[in-house]
Amino acid sequence: MLMYLWNGILVGLALAILVGPILFSLVQRSIEQGVYAGFCVGLGIWFSDLFFIVSIIAGMAHVNRLIESPLFKPVLGILGGFVLIAIGVGMFVSKPSGSFEMSGLRIISSKWKLWLEGFLINTINPFTVVFWTSVITSWGIEESLFSKNSYVFFSGILGTIVFTDTLKILLAKKVRHYLKPVQVFRMRKISGLALFVFGVVMMIRVLFF
Repeated sequence: MLMYLWNGILVGLALAILVGPILFSLVQRSIEQGVYAGFCVGLGIWFSDLFFIVSIIAGMAHVNRLIESPLFKPVLGILGGFVLIAIGVGMFVSKPSGSFEMSGLRIISSKWKLWLEGFLINTINPFTVVFWTSVITSWGIEESLFSKNSYVFFSGILGTIVFTDTLKILLAKKVRHYLKPVQVFRMRKISGLALFVFGVVMMIRVLFF
C-alpha cells in the first residue's frame, strides 16, 4: 500500500515542479490578495484535477476517442490560449487596489471569480487533459481503476498537488510582507505578460506543431 502511495507522491511532485501558467496565477493572487485569494485559485485548480480523474475513469473509452480526434488539441489549445491571453491582458492592464490589501468584503465577493480563474487555467489546457489521461490509462493497464491501490495512488497525486500548492501560497504570503506596492505592480505586469506568452505559445504549438 505504501508503495502505491509513494508512486502517487512522485507523480504529484513531477507535476508540481513544472513552471507554467498555474504557478504564475497562484503566486500572483496570493501576493496581491493574500492567502484566502490564493486558496480560492487553488481550490479551482484542485477541483479541476479531481474533475479530470473522475471524468476520465468514468468514460475511459470515450475520452480516449476524443483525445485521438485530430480536432481535439487544436480546439482545446485555441480555447485555452484565449483564456490565458484574456487573464494575462486583464492582469497586465489593471492595478492592485491601494497598497494591494483588499478589504474582506471585496475578497469574499470575488472568491468565485478567483476559483473560476484557477479552474479554467487548469481545465482548458491540453497538457492537463493529456497528463491525466496518460496517467490513468497507464495505471489502468496494470491495476483495476476501482481498487484500493488505485484510490491510494490517485490520493497520493492529489494530496501532493494540494500540499505543494499550499506551500507556494504560504511562501507567497511571506514574500508579500517584504514587497512595496510598486514591486507588486511590476510583478503583476510580469505575471500578466507571462500568462499572455503562455497563451500565444499554446495556440502556436497546437496549430503548427
